[in-house]
Formats: sequence, structure tokens, C-alpha cells
Amino acid sequence: MTDDKRAKLLRTKILANQLNRTSRKGDNLVVDAQSLKRSSNIDSQQLRMGMLNKDRLTSLQFQKYEASLLFGSIKLVKHSETELKEAEDFFKKQLVPGGQNGHCDACWDDVLTLGIDGLIQKNDALKNESKGETADTYQSFVYALEGLSAMIENAGAGEKIAHDPPETFQEAIQLIWFVMLGIMIGDKVHLVGPGRLDSRLYDFYQRDLKKRNISSDYALKLIEDLYFLINDFESSGLAYGVMVGGRDANGNDITNDLSYLCLEALRRTNLVYPTVGICWHENTPDALTSLAVELIADGYTTPAFFNDEIIQKGLLKYGVPKAEAWDYINSACVEITPCGSSNIWVASPYFSLCEILLKKLKDTQEITSYDDFVASYFEFLKTKIIEGVAIQNELRESRCLYGRKPLQSVFTRDCMAGGKDIDNGGARYNWVECSFVGLANFVDSLFVIKEEIFNQKNMNFAKFKQILEADFADNEFLLKKILEYPKYGQNNPSVDKEIIRVMEFIQSQCANFKMLPDNSPFVPGSFCWIMHQRLGAECGATPDGRKAGFPFADGAGPAQGREKFGPTAAINSVTSWDHSPMIGGSAFNMKFNQSLFNSPEMTNKLKQLIVVFLKQGGFETQINVVDNSTLKEALDHPELHNDLVVRIGGYTDYFTRLSPEMQQEVLQRTEYNEL
Repeated sequence: MTDDKRAKLLRTKILANQLNRTSRKGDNLVVDAQSLKRSSNIDSQQLRMGMLNKDRLTSLQFQKYEASLLFGSIKLVKHSETELKEAEDFFKKQLVPGGQNGHCDACWDDVLTLGIDGLIQKNDALKNESKGETADTYQSFVYALEGLSAMIENAGAGEKIAHDPPETFQEAIQLIWFVMLGIMIGDKVHLVGPGRLDSRLYDFYQRDLKKRNISSDYALKLIEDLYFLINDFESSGLAYGVMVGGRDANGNDITNDLSYLCLEALRRTNLVYPTVGICWHENTPDALTSLAVELIADGYTTPAFFNDEIIQKGLLKYGVPKAEAWDYINSACVEITPCGSSNIWVASPYFSLCEILLKKLKDTQEITSYDDFVASYFEFLKTKIIEGVAIQNELRESRCLYGRKPLQSVFTRDCMAGGKDIDNGGARYNWVECSFVGLANFVDSLFVIKEEIFNQKNMNFAKFKQILEADFADNEFLLKKILEYPKYGQNNPSVDKEIIRVMEFIQSQCANFKMLPDNSPFVPGSFCWIMHQRLGAECGATPDGRKAGFPFADGAGPAQGREKFGPTAAINSVTSWDHSPMIGGSAFNMKFNQSLFNSPEMTNKLKQLIVVFLKQGGFETQINVVDNSTLKEALDHPELHNDLVVRIGGYTDYFTRLSPEMQQEVLQRTEYNEL
């Protein structure tokens, strides 16, 4: 069987299964209820969660696709209606903590050197030196590791990596998948990604090459199969991150052969997972940049460019030492977390800047100066930030009481060293990343308010509120005038200075707050996932000319259809402010017509544009190369385009599976027809 045919067989089967699912494989409410009932006489929440983890993992059943080189495809298990009803009734009476989880990369160091049995022995020894809750914590870690070992044996992968450290590249990448899967199912967390595969696996790859036990082609197939397994496990609509390239703590480029293979693996898999982010810096090899741009120009949406300089600067700002600041991951869409060390909650919460503006307008008396109005809005926004921080801290207290994640704790730095679960403050980094949505609409709205109310004095606040509440009905002339005002994304200094003011306020205010359990930072971001559509649907008309219910701009980019002066002008606006504190994520989407890239020269122009964005201080960019005619055809004939993948707000999804509102949002983004 040729490599192309093998990949096509896997892709076809996994795509069909993924499109027919609305949730990931493996979660089992019946097993959960039965386990918790069995342990109901045990007082220690930590021990109970260790037992639950083990029960979840040992109950999993597996299948193996004939063409796959890796094991670990979960078989769906059906339960009777009676069993499901009993489980649902049981959980109605249980306290389930809220708050974020997952969105991380595991710490691979110990398992790749000690193996699972070595980790069990290490935790057993620590337990014997401890007492009370600490001893219970280590015992829960042992339970979880025993479950992981049994799960691997049940999957048919053999006893070797179920107990001993991997010796080959294939064993190492197989173990990485099982650990990811074990954490996600065993602790019921989401989006534990493969992380920096090129750095983690390079020594295994080099040793196998020297022994002639592997070829680059075979390594590529193994990476492809890891990508297939992720898609086989997870339904669409989320994000898993692989990162490649970047620099080490001494500033040296760490691109290697696997960096290229991790990108190349996207060509034959071509599904929604994972995204592969290039940690770009000025010494990134041109060949790596060119490969990513070539894939983008060919219509692959999953490569993305992250600004290594900006991100490391931001991590240093939040207390990550230089020795660790290079080792980060986009933990799902574009939010950044340190690898293997994080209990970081992302997108917690989302703040709808324009919804807050409309609430402020309802309470605004006549204010005589624009600066006073902005100051009053900022004070109101501050109260919303205070409320958001309080809610997240309450959730963290709840998580400590009713949560616990023993297996994730084993694979998170400082949890084992301190004898504390990740939900009990054991992780090295515990900050919370919030996200501000509708940034461009808000900035454009401020400019309109400044002009219409304060400079030209065409109306007062009361009149403008009436117009907005009526969704501009019978005010078409005013709406047309507003839409013709300069906008963010047009390289207009008068508008762009407003976003500088806004971002400086957001960044300074977030810095005033501390998060449980250890006074961690409250970190801002501006990425949206799908929340620009959801929050837009809940928001009335806004002063920038956006009609009621229409999606907000996604991420840090301009609002839909407002980049009238091309991509370079948009880039100049987006990079007019400091992105380094925005470790919560700052995405910039661009969309180009497929017909543009009909020659190597045009693809090279795209590469030059991306490099300009990064050199000017942009945080991250991702690109859709698809023409609107294809999107419209997919609307009319979805059955012919069920594998059409598009970038949304930092993640990729199948276009035909998006909500009608999100499909229209993608269509209405500015499509650049020239570079």
C-alpha cells in the first residue's frame, strides 16, 4: 500500500466518524457513577479521584485501524437506558466544580526517562515519606499511573511502554499519545496537546537514524498517525496545538528535521487537528518559513505563525524565568502557556467590550469632553474586571474542594515535588487568562462617538441611544456616514491611537489583580474562539455601524469588510500597539483569494507579508486561502464540501459544520485580491 493510499484510507474513515460525532470518545457517565458509589465511604476526595481515574482508564475499550501504525483509537461503548438514567440521576446530586481545565502540554521528562513503572516507584517512595493529605495525594498519583499502565496494555500496544521507558521514536510518540489520552479521559480534562514534538522527540529520532532503525519517511507516517488519532478522538470545534522551531534559553535556533516533518504531516492528514505553530524569530530558517507559507498558499489552514520574540518577552513579564520562557505552547487556539508546568485557565472570562459600552451608554448623562467619557467607560470596565476576577477565584476555591486531577498532576511540574494536586495549588504556574472580545468594533465605536457627539456635535447621547436601540431603522444616511468614517485596520493614526489607549488601560488594569491559590497574575488576551459570534448575537447595534446581532471582529484584527486599503494597512494598525502582555492570545486572521497564488512569486509575496507582520511586533497570524465562490458553493451543496476546513478565531473547523451565523461571518471577512 502506498503512503498516499494509506493516509487516504485513514483520513476518509476518521473524517466520516468525526463528522458524525458531537463529543469526544471515551467519556463514560456510567463508569463515573459506579466508581464514585464504590468509594462513597472514603473521606479523602484526593483518594476518590485517584480511584475514579483508574476506573475510567481501565474501563476503556480500543480498536485499531488496519492502516494505522499507532494504537489508541477508543471504541465507543453503549449502555442501557436504565444505566444512563441511573448515572444521570446520581450526578444531579453531586457537587461538580466549575472553571477551566486542560489546555496544556504535559511534562514529558520523567516518563520518557523513567517509564510508568519508574514513576509509580517514585510516588510510592514519596508516599512512604509522607503522612495525612500529602500521603493520600501520592497514593492517588499511584492509582492514576496504574490505570494508565493498564489502559496501554488494554489498547494492544504491548507491555513495553506500559511499564518501561521508550527506547525508539515509535515507542516515544506512541507513549505521548497514551499520556495525552490518559490525562484527558482519566481526569476528564480537555485539550492536552502534543506540544513541542520536534524538541521532545529529536533525541529518539537521531538515535534511530544512527542505528538505521527509522527513515524520515517512516517518522513522517508516525507523526501523521498521531494527528489522525487526535482527530479520531475529538469532535470538531476545538483546538490542539503542536509548536515547532523557536529558540532555546541562550537564543539559539532549535529548528530540526522534525520541525519540517510536523508541518509536512499536515499535507496528507488535512483535518482540523492539530494546528502547527511556527515559533518564528529573525533567525528561523527560511526553509521552515517557506514550507509553512507553501502549505497556507495551497489552502491548508492549520499552519500559523507565532512571534517568539514577543511571546518570550511577555512570559518574562509574568514571572517565567529566561531558562523556561522559550518552552511554551499555544494551549489550544492562540493562548500561551508554559510547557509542562501549567494550571493556567484560559479565556476566563470573556469580556464583551461593546456590550459593556452599550450598558454604559444607558447610564451616561451628558459629558462635556471625550476624554471624560472614555475615563468613565474605563471605570465601568474596571468594575466588570473586578467581578470577573472574583468569579474566577470562587471557582478556584470550589475546584480545590470538589476537584482534583491526579494524573495531570503527575505530568505537571512541582505537583509531585510538593505533594500537591494541580487543583490544590501544586502547579508551578497558576495564572488566569481572560479575553476581551470585539476590540475593533469598540475602537471604531469610540471614534464615531468622538466625532458625532463631541467634535461635530451632531447629536447627544440620548439621541444616539435611541438610534442604536432601533438598530439604525430610518437612519440609513447616518449609518452610511458612520461606515465611511476611518476604521481600525486602515492605518489611520487617529483611530489607531484609540486602540493604543484602550490596550494600555486593559493591560494596566489586569496587572492590578491576583488569582488564587498563589497570587498569580490576571493576564489579558484578545482571542475569541467562536465568542465573537456568540457575544455578537447577544449584543444590540453599536456606534461603529455594526447591526444588532452581527458578529464582532475576531481577535486583534479589523472588523469584517473594513480593511479597505489592503493587508499592509491592516498589519500597520494591528501592530500599532504592544502585544507582549497579551499572553492570553492575540490572533490576526487574514483571508486571500485562492487564485492569487498561481506562481512562486506570489507565494513569496505572502511570505514577505507575514514576515513584515512579525517583525513589526504582531503576536500571531493565521490565514484562510479560499475564495468566496467556494464557500458559497459549500453552502448550497454541503455534501460535496464536508472536508472544507477554514480558520475561525484562532482555531480551524469544517465550514459546513459551522452555525449559519458563523458561516456568514467567514464569508463577510475581507477577501484580499492582491498583495
